[in-house]
Amino acid sequence: MKTFLKIYFSCVILAIIYVTVTATMERGVVTAMRDLWPDAWFRATMADTYFAFLAVFLFVCYKERGAAARVFWFLAIMILGNLAIAPYMLIQLAKLKKEDPVEKIFLR
Repeated sequence: MKTFLKIYFSCVILAIIYVTVTATMERGVVTAMRDLWPDAWFRATMADTYFAFLAVFLFVCYKERGAAARVFWFLAIMILGNLAIAPYMLIQLAKLKKEDPVEKIFLR
């Protein structure tokens, strides 16, 4: 399972970089936001996404004890989204010992 998760989160990073670069080549984020904001489904999708990011951040707050780490990860997740969440999870996986079960990620 650990290997699968490492591959998955690595693929997330690569996929997000790819779609972000190709989207940016088509149109800048500010232009896109201006064009898309009037669409109610866009706003609903953004709200759904950021509520999910906040839920992940609550997990990060549980895992991270220091205020600086919490602030860093909050900003990273809110600005970069899954491009910050995937590396966070890879870091957590890297902290596991070989004999540790993957479930240990969910413990302090």
